[in-house]
Amino acid sequence: MSTQENVQIVKDFFAAMGRDDKQGLLAISAEDIEWIIPGEWALAGTHRRHAGLADLLQKASEMVETSYPEPPEFVAQGDRVLVVGFATGRVKATNRTFEDNWVFAITVRNGKVTNIREYIDTLALARASEL
Repeated sequence: MSTQENVQIVKDFFAAMGRDDKQGLLAISAEDIEWIIPGEWALAGTHRRHAGLADLLQKASEMVETSYPEPPEFVAQGDRVLVVGFATGRVKATNRTFEDNWVFAITVRNGKVTNIREYIDTLALARASEL
């Protein structure tokens, strides 16, 4: 696939996340997808396969409200797409807010998202999660 096609797949992935479209996300994710989230907070860890992706999305929707005041930037080379963005949000359990500058490094192969490595402000999210 071309770099532009890979960027479009990642844009479609983010659009499906924004719509909370779990079926749409699964459709453009490889069965063996791996999503790595660093840090010491509830969503951190390595989430594998469609089941892990579905669990992560469910947990995230229960835990946080997030908005993206500006559209992210997409930078691509080959099968890698970097998505650079800024989010604001609230952890529901604590009602604490956070600001997060983030980068997702996403690999696309054969028209499917295969790997996501999320680089986020883990301290801001951990602090907002503290009771």
